[in-house]
Amino acid sequence: MMHADLIDEQDLVGQLRSLGFEVSGTAEQACTTAVCGLNETNARALKGLVEKLYTGSATILPAVREAIDRQLLPGLAQFKQSKVG
Repeated sequence: MMHADLIDEQDLVGQLRSLGFEVSGTAEQACTTAVCGLNETNARALKGLVEKLYTGSATILPAVREAIDRQLLPGLAQFKQSKVG
């Protein structure tokens, strides 16, 4: 039997919590909460998590990928943009 590593909503919420984000709920809700009030330190941690997830060998379930694409990536981009201008 083959074992595949999967990143589901609970995994994402757990990883966000391990970084110090106080999140709960679905992946979408957790990502929305995580990008509120970003500072340099937690934005860097969040960027590292996204990079780790996207470059790792685990399969990211569609709901998690959508939450990252819809909430985390735009939130990080907006934070970065606010620091430039």
